[in-house]
Amino acid sequence: MSAPSPELVAQVRRGATRLARRLRLERPVDAAVSPGKLAVLAHLRRWGPATSSELAGAERLQPQSLTRVIAELEAEDMITRHRDERDRRQYVLEITPVGRLALAEDMDARDQWLARAMEEELTETERQVLYLAGVLMDRLSGLGWSPHQVRGVADERGPESEHPGLGEQHDEQSE
Repeated sequence: MSAPSPELVAQVRRGATRLARRLRLERPVDAAVSPGKLAVLAHLRRWGPATSSELAGAERLQPQSLTRVIAELEAEDMITRHRDERDRRQYVLEITPVGRLALAEDMDARDQWLARAMEEELTETERQVLYLAGVLMDRLSGLGWSPHQVRGVADERGPESEHPGLGEQHDEQSE
């Protein structure tokens, strides 16, 4: 199999980047949840409970930069914090129903815009192709794998266990 052409790669990158940028612009101006908080909520919804250091590693942030965001999310009842059973020095963060609702409400305006744009601009065949492209982009992005999930699987099954399948969709609503 031959490598994709530079033009193909550039077009996919440009299209994905421009659509992501447009979707960010479709967030309500008065959105209640900041982008940083949304990233934390989306991660916890998709991957499940995590420590702040696991979350920071997965999001490529310093744990200290999440301290205020985590405190605010906890104060707003969007996440809970409890002691890690494996390492009592750490806390595990978990999204609450309030956090799930805030995430869903934030996604709603963007989903509505995208649905209208797809209906107005694309044929049914093009919508199906775009759906397939979305599935493929999820697979390329590593959806289905998270560092703290792999550690948890290895802890349960031993070091020989396989990673969760790359490309598996765990939560189609996140982000």
